[in-house]
Amino acid sequence: MAEKQISPGLKMALELGPVILFFIAYTRIRDEVYDIGGTEYSGFIVATVIFIPILLASMAVLWKLTGKLSRMQVLTAFMVIFFGGLTVWFNDERFFKMKTTIVYGLFAGILGLGLLMKRSWLEYVMDEMMPLKTEGWMILTRRLTAAFAALAIANEVVWRTMSTDAWVKIETFGFPAALFVFFMLQAGLLQKYAEDDPDDAQLR
Repeated sequence: MAEKQISPGLKMALELGPVILFFIAYTRIRDEVYDIGGTEYSGFIVATVIFIPILLASMAVLWKLTGKLSRMQVLTAFMVIFFGGLTVWFNDERFFKMKTTIVYGLFAGILGLGLLMKRSWLEYVMDEMMPLKTEGWMILTRRLTAAFAALAIANEVVWRTMSTDAWVKIETFGFPAALFVFFMLQAGLLQKYAEDDPDDAQLR
């Protein structure tokens, strides 16, 4: 199915909205303890439970409007559901915090494996959005692999050494901001290796 175009603002709202709502829910109930079925759950875990259906609903709307979900979105949703479920089942917030490390680590590992095979799997995922020459894709893939690895390490440091409040703020705003800055810094690379020659595109 061909991807339908929607406004960038709506797309951003659907992608970031669930995370913002998780942050709002957490800040409102973080000090509460809920007795559910004879088991006490912290506000953080209840906020996690709230987050999962909101994320799925947002992805369903995005898929309905565009007819497409990226592989990264699908993988991230799977990890959220899986580790969110473990968080609730074991009543242990550490599972949800580790989810971020594993997601970033998986992205770094997948891209790194492609690099070992002298291929850019990032190109396979994003080529239609921003066509680049092969050399440009390889450079961008190496840089993004390093960025994802750094974020995975950073998440481990944050959740193991800082408070839950600090982790939620960094998870909600810090890591997305870091990725945004990373891609902004790649403007020169994208311009230098932009695929603007139709003959080059045919040879790919």
